[in-house]
Amino acid sequence: MSAKKLLLLLVIITLFVSAFAFDLTQYLSLDVLKEKQQQLNQLFVDYPFTVFAIYFVIYVVTTALSLPGATILTLGSGAIFGLGWGLLLASFAASFGAFLAFLSARFILHDWVQEKFGDRLTAINRGMERDGAFYLLSLRLVPLFPFFVINLVMGLTKIKVWTFYWVSQVGMLLGTAVYVNAGTQLAQISSLGDVVSADLIGAFVLLGIFPLIAKAVLAFLKRRKAFKGYKKPKSFDNNLVVIGAGSAGLVSAYIASAVKAKVTLIEKHKMGGDCLNTGCVPSKALLHVAELAHNARNASRVGVSVGKVSVDFKQVMQQVQSVIKDIEPHDSVERYTKLGVNVEQGEARIVSPWEVDVTSNGETKRITTRSIIIATGAKPLVPSFEGLDKVDYLTSDTLWELEELPKRLLVLGGGPIGCELSQAFQRLGSQVTQVEMADRLMGPEDDDTASLLSERLSAEGIDIKLNHKALRFEQHDGESVLIAEHDGQETQLPFDKVIIALGRQPNISGFGLEELGIQTNKTVSTNELLQTNFPNIYACGDVAGPYQFTHVA
Repeated sequence: MSAKKLLLLLVIITLFVSAFAFDLTQYLSLDVLKEKQQQLNQLFVDYPFTVFAIYFVIYVVTTALSLPGATILTLGSGAIFGLGWGLLLASFAASFGAFLAFLSARFILHDWVQEKFGDRLTAINRGMERDGAFYLLSLRLVPLFPFFVINLVMGLTKIKVWTFYWVSQVGMLLGTAVYVNAGTQLAQISSLGDVVSADLIGAFVLLGIFPLIAKAVLAFLKRRKAFKGYKKPKSFDNNLVVIGAGSAGLVSAYIASAVKAKVTLIEKHKMGGDCLNTGCVPSKALLHVAELAHNARNASRVGVSVGKVSVDFKQVMQQVQSVIKDIEPHDSVERYTKLGVNVEQGEARIVSPWEVDVTSNGETKRITTRSIIIATGAKPLVPSFEGLDKVDYLTSDTLWELEELPKRLLVLGGGPIGCELSQAFQRLGSQVTQVEMADRLMGPEDDDTASLLSERLSAEGIDIKLNHKALRFEQHDGESVLIAEHDGQETQLPFDKVIIALGRQPNISGFGLEELGIQTNKTVSTNELLQTNFPNIYACGDVAGPYQFTHVA
């Protein structure tokens, strides 16, 4: 525990113990309040602002230190200041004191609790981040839970600070009003039981669960609105249909099958998706071979001579395909069939919230399902440059078909894909020119990272063209040329092959999403539970974003 946390803890303990050591809590009793009421009323008449301020501070300190007596102070607010001013004082003093207790618990214990019990608190943390306001409001409205406990426990969760304050202010208002109003009739109160009856507590309990009931009703109405106009099947072929057998789709199908759900997985291309066939696996295999070649060329720096290094590019690409073949069985139709997943190879189209058409070899069949997961992945973004259709361009999806190493390779794009492919092909023997429209590579990364990467790639011989905006592609005497704009002037960049590495875009077309009305905004729009605007249709992986990484999918 840091010195600041320890100091604050000692201050709180000292104040708390002192309150009992000097018997200060004796003044926070109903008998003392009734005995001193006339004297306090006269002081308020003589010194209104001073008495109001002192009473406010006492209330805040009592609540912040979780001392017994907040109820008496609330009654006193009504007895001394009347209903209006008393409610104003008690409401803000109680909320501010609770806020200080909350902040103290968060500052002193939050990090320790989260670090020690983080795994066990995952579900609670997610619930508080998502619905913390509802939970806190319910607790504030129900007088069965001590408020000081709520203040301290909430400080250990991940509820937002501002959310805690405003919900506490609103949630405690009604209960505070009851006690302040009772305080205006202090002479008629002989015990706290006279203030709160069993019927009143029951009413508060019902009021406390109202936000949760209201939320459930709103969710029901939202579902009903989404499904309006669609007829729900009386029976279902599946519990779940997953569209797309990439990383997200495979994991979804595997988990659903593991819990004995009836699952159909639909894939129109290759099992394993981008990661296995065109992304992580082949790219890292290529990078590995390129690194071997690079290290061999530079081995003499450490006293190892290996002679001239030559690269058989065709064999390199065969090695890449061999690596894919080694991993393929883990993502294969056969494996998932054995796991209990019904794998359909064909094109999927969602025709209703519970129906999916699968087309294969010209034949279409309809599958019914309780839920659907859209995991259709993404594809390379290829802008419509003038003249691009006359160039045999490559992308991160198609370059694996190469059998001959390009002598002059142009890589258009300075993101992660463009940078790793530039380095790989340069190390394998191509002369690489990398073109980036911005003033540095790896735009989203920090300046130091971008600078270090540029220096490394340049040192390896890559010709990096920053601030070059691609305009069009042309053919000059049978030679392919990129026309780019730099410093207001057009410049020509000749090449033998070009890789378009300008990012990726989600696959959202051709699956019936538009016709069904599933909301999209570049990606499929989802909530924190990955639900679309149809509660039983989910989206995950690259098609949902925001991060297009295998480990995120």
